[in-house]
Amino acid sequence: MYSDDDIQYALETTKILHEPDRRIDTFGTTSFQFVLVSQLMDSVSQVRVRNGTIDAERPRILRPEGYDDFSFEGFGEQAEAFREWFKRSGGDMAFLKYGFNFAKRNVTESIVHEGLAEVCDRVIEDIRSSGNPFRAVIQGVDDTWEISLLKFSMEMIRQSHGINEFDFKRKGLL
Repeated sequence: MYSDDDIQYALETTKILHEPDRRIDTFGTTSFQFVLVSQLMDSVSQVRVRNGTIDAERPRILRPEGYDDFSFEGFGEQAEAFREWFKRSGGDMAFLKYGFNFAKRNVTESIVHEGLAEVCDRVIEDIRSSGNPFRAVIQGVDDTWEISLLKFSMEMIRQSHGINEFDFKRKGLL
């Protein structure tokens, strides 16, 4: 199990280098493609590149005890440790009106024998040239990479919240 310090370190050091142009859709599932880049712990000029998809289901209005409703399909014990940490830390109450199920899918990984900065620059350039509004580049911590991915997910929620709230109010649901 991961300690609070492990989780906190991963959250503090994770950087979203390129965020998607799109946000979480209020009334449907949104799929983001991610590239998560991390320096191997004891190796110089070796970088792990993970590619995959993370799905965010449409937001739902939660009851206050709804923290247990978070579902992290396909994630390992890091997600459970994050859930427990999040419950203890409180989170942003405005955000907690919504429940999301996250699923990571189609994750592949490779090791690149280059420096972290060079790999990040190349991946960002590839994503910018693709024109796909759902792609993200995340620089994270190798051994707690799922926490880095969850930080990205929480950032997408934070940025989508105002849009989702407006949509719910417009439909008379809030």
